[in-house]
Amino acid sequence: MDQAKHQTESIVMNFLEDRVLTEMMRMRVSSLQRSGQKRQDGERLLLPNESVYRLDFPCQDLSFQRWHFSLHAHGRVTITGISQHWTPDLTNLMSRQLLEPIGTFWRNAVDPPDSPLKCLEADMQEFGERIAELAKVRRVMYFLLAFKEGAEADHLSCTIHFNAHK
Repeated sequence: MDQAKHQTESIVMNFLEDRVLTEMMRMRVSSLQRSGQKRQDGERLLLPNESVYRLDFPCQDLSFQRWHFSLHAHGRVTITGISQHWTPDLTNLMSRQLLEPIGTFWRNAVDPPDSPLKCLEADMQEFGERIAELAKVRRVMYFLLAFKEGAEADHLSCTIHFNAHK
């Protein structure tokens, strides 16, 4: 068999905040509040503690390897993937587009600052595998990151490691 077909390369991808899309979603919430209208049935509005992040896939043939989180304080961060090709400038985000499971990691206020972050490992494994599967059909994927219990975006580093098959 040709060895070149079975080579893999490790790829580390950072979750990057998409400030433009986050602002568009905040404007939707603000617009509804100003006009006194309600959200559409099934529409998912951005909460004040949430921001939109994205992954840009350099290739589509990936297998999930592991997560790496760094949170320079205490708090809880949840990552919710969006399963559809979603463009907030054209369509509203609907609740049925959100992936299960969500990823959650945290450090309690009583934990030492240098203690490892906690997470629900089985959910994080399944979530990473779902992302790799969705990468087969798209070049970009969007995520909602929610910051709770003192977590802040400025204190977060979140990467996902894949094997890229060549």
